[in-house]
This record gives sequence, C-alpha cells and structure tokens, in this order.
Amino acid sequence: MTTGVEIFIPGQAAQVHSEREQAPKVELADNKLELLAPAKNADYGIEAIRHGADAVYIGGPAYGARHTAGNSVADIARLCEYAHRYHAQVFVTFNTILLDDELEQARRLIWEVYEAGADAIIVQDLGLLELELPPIALHASTQMDNRVPAKVAFLEHVGFSQVVLARELSLSQIRAVAAETKMRLEYFIHGALCVAFSGQCYISEAYTDNRSANRGECSQQCRMPGNLKTRQGDIIASNEHMLSLKDNNQTENLEALIDAGVRSFKIEGRLKDLSYVKNVTAHYRQQLDAIMARRPEFEPASHGRCSFSFQPDPDKSFNRGKTDYFTHERQPSIADFRTPKYLGIEVGKVSHIGKDHIVVDSDTEFHNGDGLGFFAKNYEKARLSDDKLTGFRVNRADGNTLYLKEVPKDLRLGVTLYRNHDQEFEMLLSKESAERLVPVNFALADREGGLALTAFDNHGHGVTVTADFDKQQAKDIERNRDGLIKNLGKLGNTDFSLGEIDLGDAGAVFAPASVINGLRREAIEALEQARIQGYRRPTPWQRDMSARYPQRSLTYLGNVSNQKAKDFYTRHGVVSIRDAYEVRPVKGDAPLMITKHCIRYSYNMCPKEVPGLKAEPLEMELGGKPFKLVFDCHKCEMLVVG
Repeated sequence: MTTGVEIFIPGQAAQVHSEREQAPKVELADNKLELLAPAKNADYGIEAIRHGADAVYIGGPAYGARHTAGNSVADIARLCEYAHRYHAQVFVTFNTILLDDELEQARRLIWEVYEAGADAIIVQDLGLLELELPPIALHASTQMDNRVPAKVAFLEHVGFSQVVLARELSLSQIRAVAAETKMRLEYFIHGALCVAFSGQCYISEAYTDNRSANRGECSQQCRMPGNLKTRQGDIIASNEHMLSLKDNNQTENLEALIDAGVRSFKIEGRLKDLSYVKNVTAHYRQQLDAIMARRPEFEPASHGRCSFSFQPDPDKSFNRGKTDYFTHERQPSIADFRTPKYLGIEVGKVSHIGKDHIVVDSDTEFHNGDGLGFFAKNYEKARLSDDKLTGFRVNRADGNTLYLKEVPKDLRLGVTLYRNHDQEFEMLLSKESAERLVPVNFALADREGGLALTAFDNHGHGVTVTADFDKQQAKDIERNRDGLIKNLGKLGNTDFSLGEIDLGDAGAVFAPASVINGLRREAIEALEQARIQGYRRPTPWQRDMSARYPQRSLTYLGNVSNQKAKDFYTRHGVVSIRDAYEVRPVKGDAPLMITKHCIRYSYNMCPKEVPGLKAEPLEMELGGKPFKLVFDCHKCEMLVVG
C-alpha cells in the first residue's frame, strides 16, 4: 500500500530521490521558441496544442479583429485548462479600436478572461492602458503598425512584453527592431497577407457601410477584381485582382528569422477550418523541432513531444499560392492577379474529354472525392476579362481517368488542372491525427519497509510516492528488473510517455505487480498535479510613465477613437491628436490604404527598375469605386487614395 506523496516543482527546495540528481533548468526568456497558432474556438485551440502549438490566440466575447470569431469566457477557461497541462499559453484578442461607451465593457471582459486563466491579451487600443486592468501580460497587436524601432521601444517602456511585428518587415529591419528592445518579437510566418500595413487601411470603412478593418469587420475589398488605367484613360489591366496577395509561407526562412531576433512564430487563420489548423501547425512544429535539434541553445516554449498520423504539407491546405513577402526585400510575384481563391497544387493537363469522364496527363495519384480547378478559356494564354477559376469534384478515380457527375462545358484539352481538395488527406485530418506526450522519468529506490518511486519530467517537476509491503529478494534479478520496467511503462491514456527508468538497488527487490502498478498510478496522478501547480503565467512588465511617444502629433492614421486613448498619448508627450477615421472620416483626397505592394513594380512600370521609363500617374477602379494611386518612391510605398 502507498503511504505518502512528496511533490517538488521549480523554485521549491526539494530533491529528486535518484542517483541522477535533476536540477531545474535555467529559464532564459530569449532562448525559447514559440509556435503560435490560431484558434477559431476552444476545440480548434485544443487541436492546435495537440498538434504542436506552444501558444494559441483566440477571440474573446467581443472586441477582436475577427468579428465573427468570438468565444465565451467559459470556453476560454476550458482552453486554458488544457493548454496549461503542457505549459502552453493562451492569448486573447482585444485588438480593435474602441469607442468611449465600449471601454467599461472591455475592461470587465479583460478581467473575466484573466480570471479564466488567459496568459496575455493582444491589444490595439492604447486607451485600455488608462483603465484598471488585471495583472495580465500585454502584447502589442500588429494593428498598431509596428515597423519602427523607436515605436517598438516605446511600447516596451509602457508595459508590453511581446510585439507583433508588421508583416512587411525584412530581416534587416527585424534586426534593427531587435537591437532596440528586450520584448519578445512575434512575426507572421504563414497564412493570408493583408495588402495594407495593418491598421492603415480604411477602404472597407469608407465604402461598405462602416465595416471597419480596425473594428474587426473588414469586407476584404482588396480581394475584388479591378481595372487599372493611366490618367489619360489607357487600359493597363482589366478585371484583375491587383491587390490580392499570395499567402505567406516562411518555411525556408525560419532559421534566418530566429537569428534576426524573432522568438514567436505566428500562423494566421482564426477563420480557417480545422484541417488547416492541424496541418499547418504540425508542419511548423516539425520545422522548428528540426532547427532546435541542430541548435540545442534553443528550446520550445512549452512541454511535450508530438507525433502525427499524417505527413504535414501546407500546400494541401487553403492557400493562394505562397510568397515569403518582403523578408528578403522587394521581389516579384508576391501577388496572383488571376484569383483570390485557393488555386491548389498543379496536377497535370487534360488529355482527353469523354461524355462522363476526363483523362489527365499526370503523375499524381487521384482519389474519389478530389476537388479540381481550372481557368476557363485557357487563362494562361488569353487573359480575357471573363476568365474565371472554376472547378469540379471527382466522383470516381480510376488511375488517371476521372469520372465526373457532369463534365464542365468550358473544359478544354490542354487545360492545366489544380487540386484544391485532396480527399484522402482531408479524411486523415478529420480523425484523431496527433498525440502530444510529456516524457516522464522514473527512479525506484529501496527503502526501509518498502519502495519509493520518484516520477519527474525534464522541467523540474517531480513527485515521490512510497509503499510499504513485505519485501523479498528477487530470485532472478534480471527477470525481476524486466518486470519492473514493464509495469512502470504502462502509461496508458495519460499525458506522458516513458523516458528513462533508474531501478538502482530496487531492481533486486521483488514486489507484486499490484504494488508497482499502484505506485505508478499514484505517481502519475501526483505528477499531473505538480505540473499544474508549477505552471506560472507570465508576469506583466512594469510601465514607465515618463516614456515619450516618438511622434508629437497624430493624424487619423493614429486610430485614436476614445478619450482614454487621447489621455494616454497626451500623458506620453503627444500634443496634437486627430480623431480616428472611424470617428471622423477625412474629407477630400486621403490615403485609404498604405501598402508596400507596388502596382507599378508588379506591372514592370517602376522607374527605379526600368531606366528611362516615365512614371505615369495611375488610377484604379476597385469594386466599382475609383481610386488614385500615389507612389512614395522614397519610402517605396503605394498609397490608395479615395
């Protein structure tokens, strides 16, 4: 029978009862790499953690930048409880600008999610810092337009511990920011790209019945087709998606981003489906683990090792093609003007069209239920205004012969096909597809009257349980040791996998299987509790009331929408503050979007790239609305003016 339990966690004076003493690891904030995944809801967040996320970000009941992705406080509490089992974290989004009459509700909600166990809130509106907030960590949303080292340094001074950098930053710019701050730098590594600098787009607010991107209701007009012409009316492009960027994929740049100072690697997609979350999270888990295996100076920000029942492949989940954007400075092909939809992977060309089937010239293995797409009328050659991406499902695949319910009328011989739904892959992801386990080590010790079993992880948590019984010496020590190891390894449906076992002199003691199994069960239950007790939420950073904001005046681009935000900026040295566009729209010609994406560059009309080329003024029609394009060549930026 077991007679006692001793628990030790990091920071407590306790020793592991083993010949191999285990000292708690030194916690260094800058050596932990965090994989941050999106959570549409608590169930998605749990799967993200199971598939390798060190942290997840999730919308609260209100005031998140994805208006349709809100969650109850009870669900956030459920997610936190699961995440903290692996010492993973949960960040709750409050990343919109707020009106005066919303501040009190926002304050109450922040307290509620804190009490539910949330580890940090992601903030856009600095008016929140003028409220009485709980002691919760603050993360600066990318909606703050975090590009300039001086601004990032200011955010550190006023209490932020993590900053989401602008997606447009290059490696050299990230290094420049890292040199000015001790904050953890967070960077988007995968998913959809906003064409505008985050927080600097007002097209949706101006033209779609007050659906503000800064208020979580962007209408994504940038994904619509448009026309491009000179001021003289010469047509350059018709019905093209000129502002629709490809999707972000930084797979090849992860190590370079680490070396530049990034420590949190963020996947976009709080509105994406569950298979996307599973697949993309698992992919980057494998990538980061491979880097850390080569570079042991880094370690994951949470606990546990993941295994998968599928081979992760981000190309098989929703994407608009891939680009690493401006990580290596400006480059061509960051956009796909043909379509904002998920094109998929090229799988071959149509070589035969029958009454109810087609034949594809391809090396791909097709499956019943696959989804295939193509551009009608051979878009690649004609670029006609009515060319559209269309698609069909495969009823039955017999090798390269695909039987369809109805063959599309505009399908032609030689057309390129793309697979945007791999039925077999999706079926794998629809089932339980990952396991995350924390290695547990055992040390068995002979003691007067019985045995002591110590169970401990590799992070400083451990327990010792004891059992008294009528001990006997084993007749066959080798066989006895094998039996002890077998019984200690029966971890079953727990959060643990077997690490090392140290039997010491206890290997010569015969103990009934019931005694060893009882010791193991009690040790595992106690270790689970020790790990929960040992979890510590991040400590909020101190605020420097004397810090000065790097600008003396703020235009509507400062997104100041309430009196508390004005009080904050005034407190920190700003003397001229204009209302946010959402509060007081700007009259006349005003930039409604500021973007690093340059249409001149994309259409080979950049005077920097083509010597002697005259810089033509350009106009764009988007969604039936006219815009002037203004090019700030000194900053290498484009302004869309309404």
